[in-house]
Amino acid sequence: MHIKEKRCLRLGILGCGMICQAAHFESALKARNVELYAICDVAEDLLDKMAGMYGCSKRYTSYKEMLEDKEIEAVLIGIGDQFHASCARQALLAGKHVFVEKPMGVTVEECQEMERLVEETGLTLQVGFMKRFDEGIQFSRRFIREEIGEVLTVKAWYCDGTSRYKLTDNVQPYIFTSPHSRRPEGNPKGNRENYYLLGHSSHLFDTVRYLLGEIISVEARLVHKEDMYSWIILAELAGGTAGMLDLTVAVRRDWYEGFEVFGTKGSVIAKTLNPWLFQSTEAEAYSLERDEYFRPMAADGHFYRRQLEGFADVILKGASQNGADAADGTAAMRAMKAVYDSVHQDGRKIYLKDVRGGL
Repeated sequence: MHIKEKRCLRLGILGCGMICQAAHFESALKARNVELYAICDVAEDLLDKMAGMYGCSKRYTSYKEMLEDKEIEAVLIGIGDQFHASCARQALLAGKHVFVEKPMGVTVEECQEMERLVEETGLTLQVGFMKRFDEGIQFSRRFIREEIGEVLTVKAWYCDGTSRYKLTDNVQPYIFTSPHSRRPEGNPKGNRENYYLLGHSSHLFDTVRYLLGEIISVEARLVHKEDMYSWIILAELAGGTAGMLDLTVAVRRDWYEGFEVFGTKGSVIAKTLNPWLFQSTEAEAYSLERDEYFRPMAADGHFYRRQLEGFADVILKGASQNGADAADGTAAMRAMKAVYDSVHQDGRKIYLKDVRGGL
């Protein structure tokens, strides 16, 4: 049973596609401090089905009309990547707080515009990097800050596995579709290099930044054989930490994701599971001072619900923002484009501060 707090954030969700059906509608119902107040989608058949399934009486086929609803305090944008920045911009200008799925945008410039609008409006914007609400990753971050000493190296990998779609088909709810759904122009999924960088490396870069701070530069190589894409990335991080990052889609095995961080006073090694299993990262730390290994229980693996609760707490209670903000969204976009630029310039070192354009 999910007990709601007396004061809940009135949320309007834009989009009835896969990510909203698999994660956000349920999360809004389960979140202790969120009310699923309205749903919006141009596909009226899909909209009616989702509103009926999740008990939402307010429904809109016009995003403009939903933004004009004065009762709505925040919107969740869960549609195609190419629409994220423009829809977030409209919401901020309408005075609504924004939760936008990752990536925040598809160019550095439109991400920078989000930063400016957040600063000008004073509203909250959170990007859907839900791994920040994974208890195993949060445990690792605390240990790195409090006990690991000076960090020498990080190895991090995000390798989508060939078993992924069979597993997700088994554990996700049935995903309804509609021929009336709006899709981005062209075929963004047709360019696999850009598509995988936007959809997968964004998580890899944000997790590394969340754990260890800013990424200064990257040197990258892409190997593409048959239907496999593998990026090997040498990263320079703040404080002189060296990183070796691996993004591969798709490895011939189960989902393979995790990280190792080695410091002067300890280490932490973590295995992150397929997100649709709703299980926290299995993290284990070793402290030289204690001469002990230890790990958290991390029983609450519903990081999609947890990130919405964190978003609402910032708005309703003035809590510190643990979720990724607009600056984090821009930093992730810079890292993605820097990797792309390095690959297409024979592995040249690219400094993130110099990156322009998008994918």
